[in-house]
Amino acid sequence: MAFCIITDSASDIPENIIKEYDLHVIPTPVTIEGVDYFDGETIFPDQFYEIQASGKEIKTYHINQFMFEEHFRPFAERNDEVLYMCFSTGIAGTFNAATLAYEELLEEYPDFKLTIIDTKCASVGYGLAVERILRMQKNGAPKELIIEAAHFFCEHMEHAVTVMELDYLFKGGRLSRTSFLAGTVLDIKPIIIVDENGSLKAVEKVRGWKKAQKRILDIVGEKGANLEKQVIGVCYGTDKEAYDYIKEQLVERYHIKGLLEGRVGCAIGAHTGPGILGIVFLNETNEKYEEYLN
Repeated sequence: MAFCIITDSASDIPENIIKEYDLHVIPTPVTIEGVDYFDGETIFPDQFYEIQASGKEIKTYHINQFMFEEHFRPFAERNDEVLYMCFSTGIAGTFNAATLAYEELLEEYPDFKLTIIDTKCASVGYGLAVERILRMQKNGAPKELIIEAAHFFCEHMEHAVTVMELDYLFKGGRLSRTSFLAGTVLDIKPIIIVDENGSLKAVEKVRGWKKAQKRILDIVGEKGANLEKQVIGVCYGTDKEAYDYIKEQLVERYHIKGLLEGRVGCAIGAHTGPGILGIVFLNETNEKYEEYLN
């Protein structure tokens, strides 16, 4: 019997972390021209963004109950205890489907223990939380403290995000036609956060892509705590130049401890387009967790 930490691919957790910890990642489905693909398993970011640019019809749907049962069952059969770090309920119905799958499996495996945390985070927002608790586990932290820390990291995770193109937010119903047309003409870029409900929320507007990059960097300084002791998460779609600038500035301005470098996959990228850029960080830290994060 083992205590296993798992997540889903909407966490955009880097491949090196998956390999280092032998992390089980449940793939998020995406439908392209009526054909199902699975994020990080049968489709990857470069391929996805190329398809997206071609104008093909893309739809996403959350991992359903049946898929969850397939992924949870091997753990139940081995009598492993599982902590599943789940995509925000403010964005997808993943949590409810996972809960239904667990309840179904309990009829067959009544001793199966599964803790599902609605992270209320997106992309590397919870990818970073997963990396932190995996590191704690590797360094000998007890199970109860890991679960407690997982809640803490998610509750105190800040997201500072911007997008280059407004087309995808408009197509997805997250932007009105008036805002889309005016924003395109005036080169407006939204500054997006993940709010207390785990939903994406545009809180500011700036003019120009470079100013948008600088603004999300400023937010890190305004909201972050003990940045010099933090590993900060950074993610992008296709703009590697902007991504490299953000990483360089985080080190130069805030002397951060390290970087978790993620690539936005189809779960988020389908709704934001390729020009997404984000930074995730904590607005509070706790020493009792830090001792297991060295």
